[in-house]
Amino acid sequence: MKRLIKLMSIILCLAIALSTSLMGVFALSLQGVSLKSDDDKATADEAPLYKEETVYVMAKADGTVDKIIVSDWIKNNDHADVIKDVAALGDIENVKTDASFTMDSDNMRVWQTNGEDLYIQGEGTTPLPVDLSLTYTLDGKVVTPDEIAGKSGDVTIRFDYTNNQYENVEIDGKEERIYVPFFMLSGLFLDSSQFSDVHVTNGKVVSDGDRIIVAGIAFPGLQHDLGLSRDTVEIPDYFEITAHTDNFKLGTTVTIAANGLFDELATDKIDSVKDLNDSLDKLDSAMSALIDGSSQLYSGLNTLLESSGTLTSGVDALYDGSVQLNDGAKQVNSGAGALENGAATLSAGSVTLDNGALDLYSGLNTLDLNSSKLTNGSNATFSALLSTARSSLQSAGLDVPELTKDNYAAVLDQLVSQLSDDNVKAKATAAAKEKVTASVEANRDAVTAAVTAAVRENVAAQVTANVHDQVTAAVIGNLGYSVDEYNAAVAEGLVDEATQAQVAGAIESQMNSESTQNTIISLTDQNMQSDAVQATIASNTDAKIAALIDENMQSEEVQKAISDALASAKAGREKITALKAQLDSYGTFDSGLQDYTNGVGSAAGGASQLHSGTATLRNGAADLSAGATQLHSGTQSLSDGASALTDGILTLKNGVPALTEGVTLLRDGAMTLNEGLKTFNTEGISKITSLKDSDLSKIATRLKATADVAKHYKSYSGLTDEMDGEVKFIYKTEEIEK
Repeated sequence: MKRLIKLMSIILCLAIALSTSLMGVFALSLQGVSLKSDDDKATADEAPLYKEETVYVMAKADGTVDKIIVSDWIKNNDHADVIKDVAALGDIENVKTDASFTMDSDNMRVWQTNGEDLYIQGEGTTPLPVDLSLTYTLDGKVVTPDEIAGKSGDVTIRFDYTNNQYENVEIDGKEERIYVPFFMLSGLFLDSSQFSDVHVTNGKVVSDGDRIIVAGIAFPGLQHDLGLSRDTVEIPDYFEITAHTDNFKLGTTVTIAANGLFDELATDKIDSVKDLNDSLDKLDSAMSALIDGSSQLYSGLNTLLESSGTLTSGVDALYDGSVQLNDGAKQVNSGAGALENGAATLSAGSVTLDNGALDLYSGLNTLDLNSSKLTNGSNATFSALLSTARSSLQSAGLDVPELTKDNYAAVLDQLVSQLSDDNVKAKATAAAKEKVTASVEANRDAVTAAVTAAVRENVAAQVTANVHDQVTAAVIGNLGYSVDEYNAAVAEGLVDEATQAQVAGAIESQMNSESTQNTIISLTDQNMQSDAVQATIASNTDAKIAALIDENMQSEEVQKAISDALASAKAGREKITALKAQLDSYGTFDSGLQDYTNGVGSAAGGASQLHSGTATLRNGAADLSAGATQLHSGTQSLSDGASALTDGILTLKNGVPALTEGVTLLRDGAMTLNEGLKTFNTEGISKITSLKDSDLSKIATRLKATADVAKHYKSYSGLTDEMDGEVKFIYKTEEIEK
């Protein structure tokens, strides 16, 4: 199901690009005249009753229909207590409310809705307005879905759409067939490991690496409706895919059909060829501006790409500097070792050592002076990362305090704890129960009425039984018997059947008398007002309310909401854990940098002491040897810190090409957009604008007729005179696999 939903989402997104390139010319060329007239159909919020209908067509892999499921949402904008519906459907059921229906003399379903909207579902039994057919060709031979499964070769998949819905319309004094202009959008996934060299006719191909997403559109019957020659403009009425396949396998395909393309056209205002010509002039200008805009986008991305090159150069220079620093630190460390090993020799050359110590101090002092720049830069970077992390978490709806080096770990751990399954489930369950309780309590009066009716029925039964006993005793008493004596006499055969019949008839007559019935009603009313009965009604009502709340809490909708909350929390925990790991990684780098700068400062201080003590070192080689050992240890820390710094900057350097590559892809995409718009202008727009002052009069007349026919078709199952509506169709085919 998730795969199907994703496929439908992708198809709808691709529709934007496809419809622009293949049919946008008609919508754009009517700018300025396509305004709604006052008598156009009402919107979903304006009509007293508005039926939004979705028809789901379950089909075999070749398009043959298996089942048609129709879902109707009747919007009760005037909050009528009763809705009449003529839906020609089988197995109709109310899928959301408790409303029920009866059939009236006109064979309409009369629903008791109490002012609410109506949600019904049923099985379609009438022919579809558009038939879908899929044809599979392997290496030039037409094959069945079963025959092509698992095969390899050159394959063609063709979607054909047959429009069956039309009206006979008089155009220029001649009756012609005008088809309802359905917009057909089909889509499917192809596995890139099984399909290659994919091309489409009347469609678009998008690949994410693992899968190839293909979508196509068609307007069956529209070429005929507008009376256009295919030499002038070809409106697609089929969708075709060609590819090479290895081990053919095809998932579900989805096709969406709707006839709302012409809803916004006010046919009473398409009355001038001049208006159409003027709109085509505007279309030419708008298309030129669009192409110029895409060129400016490409230029801007070029500038961005050049700037990313500057960034790359800067990072490279930083890396080269860190390498030099690392090499220098290693050389200092090596020199300190040599100093330690040659302390005796250096004692003889104390003057040279003094000069060298001065140079060493000068170099380390320079490094120490630059240490603050490194630490400040690292602190600023860490602060920026923490600020970005906080903003990201806040945008996800989490309450996050300001993050610092010292508290970020504890804060993120606390957030993960707050998003535990137990916490999230408890909160989601509480929120759902509050909502469900409010919804059920809103119907307490109806529940109380139903409970009261049930209790009254029981009270009336008890009262009737008591009255019956009294009537029986009175009738039998007239015979001189008690009830027990009479029953004993009957059992012993002392009372003949005629007498028994008379007694039974007298009892029944007395029970059916108006006075007895009034007595029963009066006693029932008295008992209903008793404290005990009223307490029973209140208790039963509360129990029924509680049961309804429990029942709704177990509903698929509520359980799904809780499951969705748990899934979202799990994803949030994973993201926060990953974020903490990233911050920990940078914290390690920052700590290493602090150690490095501290090492440089210590080394600089040592070099200063070394420089001031060279005179003493000249007199005591032994003391120099000990000092050299300490220096060697310090320079080792310096070397290790410089190496860690180099590794960190190398990681940064390695990440820069990915940024440059991304900008390059974006720039190339902008160029593709620019080239595509130019092609669209050449092959599409220019063909339409070339119609100026020629066929536009004929097109305008037929366009009016087509738009009128489109607006007449509003429902598959049917509408009453009081309803308006709209309908869309979703075709789903079976998978093909070995």
